[in-house]
Amino acid sequence: ACAHSTAREASDTPSRILADTGIAAGTARRTAATLRASEMACEAIFMGKQVDGVYDKDPTHHPDAKRYDTITYDQVLTEYLKVMDASAIALARDNSMPIIVFSLDEPGGFRTILAGEGTYTRVHG
Repeated sequence: ACAHSTAREASDTPSRILADTGIAAGTARRTAATLRASEMACEAIFMGKQVDGVYDKDPTHHPDAKRYDTITYDQVLTEYLKVMDASAIALARDNSMPIIVFSLDEPGGFRTILAGEGTYTRVHG
């Protein structure tokens, strides 16, 4: 859900974020979450997964997989990367809402990611 967060050390003003843990997969759910985030004027979608970001191929099956620090919405769509469904990516792109993909096992937890630290991928325009 979108929530006010004062955990960001870089700002004194609350921010709106949407956290998507990715535990229950589903195309409609991710698109609905992205739509809700845009309706609530969230600044970003934080998506926790079993891997620490977006890769060019599945790192669990390909040890040579390359993790992106940043990637554009269009790259995700044209390279058919498995971040979330195309509708959700397009909706985030159309609303200029970055998607932060991180591991649920990140040391320091979600707070570390909110502070802009740790390992993650930023999907943006």
